[in-house]
Amino acid sequence: MPTREEVSYFGAGPAPLPTSVVEASAKAFVNFNNSGLGLGEISHRSPTANKILSDAKASLTALLSIPDNYEILFMQGGGSGGFSAVVQNLVSVWIERRRRRAEADVLATNPGVDKTQVDELVFQRLKEEVDEELKLDYLVTGAWSLKASQEAARMIGSKYVNVALDARKANDGKFGKIPAEETWSLTPTKREGGKGSAFVYFCDNETVDGVEFQAFPKVLEAQGQDEEDERIVVADMSSNFISRKVDVSKYAVIFGGAQKNIGVAGITIAIVRKDLLPPQTTTPPASLLHRLNIGGLPGSIVFDYATTAKNDSLYNTLPIFNLWVAGEVMGELVSTFGAQKVSGQEQIADQKAELIYGVLDKYQDVYQVVPDKTVRSRMNICFRIHGGDDAKEKEFLQGAEKLLLQGLKGHRSVGGMRASNYNAVPLENVQKLVKYLEAFATGQ
Repeated sequence: MPTREEVSYFGAGPAPLPTSVVEASAKAFVNFNNSGLGLGEISHRSPTANKILSDAKASLTALLSIPDNYEILFMQGGGSGGFSAVVQNLVSVWIERRRRRAEADVLATNPGVDKTQVDELVFQRLKEEVDEELKLDYLVTGAWSLKASQEAARMIGSKYVNVALDARKANDGKFGKIPAEETWSLTPTKREGGKGSAFVYFCDNETVDGVEFQAFPKVLEAQGQDEEDERIVVADMSSNFISRKVDVSKYAVIFGGAQKNIGVAGITIAIVRKDLLPPQTTTPPASLLHRLNIGGLPGSIVFDYATTAKNDSLYNTLPIFNLWVAGEVMGELVSTFGAQKVSGQEQIADQKAELIYGVLDKYQDVYQVVPDKTVRSRMNICFRIHGGDDAKEKEFLQGAEKLLLQGLKGHRSVGGMRASNYNAVPLENVQKLVKYLEAFATGQ
């Protein structure tokens, strides 16, 4: 039976954890800090839980230099739950902003009108604006952003979803490229002669397809202070969270499941700009949303950012053990890299990715990297063997298993090979994989 140190695991998720955290977790699950209780048993409202929550927030804030005008929320539902939460919350913000403007205009142009009449005039204007102007922009660059756009269409209707980019159209029906920004059909902002969208959504790293945005899209940069000129940018960072430096201030919402780089499944992290939360922007009354008849709204209260923020992520029972694991992982990175913050981990991630891509490119007659070189993911390295030869790929996997190089089979929807290079994959394990790739290519 192999030891933990002998196995090199490259699975896409759930992903490896630092061994030190795994060992500490085993003790904490049985008897945390000699309290006689395990972390899976303590109250989520206890002082112990509050400290775990506070420490996790502090570590994430330190790693990403999160500005003070952002709230960190710990939720549940995974990345897929995040798809729904984004729609539920940000469409509500769009409606509330429109409601306020409509109310101000109605009061200014109809002095002396009673509240019932004001409410009705506001509703009629809102209904017209929802029908004619509500749009959600999606950049579809892989399987997960596609699923996110489909969830939005399922919730509120496809007429409101604008797929501003479908990368398959530029790559023979397959994902693997991100076309030039000038080809994207984003909803025009006020400055561009339009009304703007409720948000623009993209997946920063596509786990299935091995596609990663190399930088923040220039076309999404801030355009002005007017709400109607702003592009509210949402990024799913489930699979590259805390793997590189991020300018959080460019985003309205960043979210992701924990089970790639941060911890174990069961925790979803959302970093939300505070002006999208009360008191700056309140949630529209449920009765108004019901009258507007937008499917999926007002939605589940456990996905409501405002409720979660108001209750410090403890509106419902938060899995404190899972949160503690995430906090330990982030805390170790803070301790390890100090002033470098997440940039220290980024250097290691880049080094590991360069080693793997280096050997794949060296033997292009044997290995074919799936995505275009301009969008290669550092986290999920997708490749085929001899053009997708089934027998050769089986032979490759069998040889890898003998060397305890595990988790290299590609996603079932696309096949091939996938080496996931998450933070907790040690450099020495990558070096073992590179050695095997070299040996397989040369027949040694």
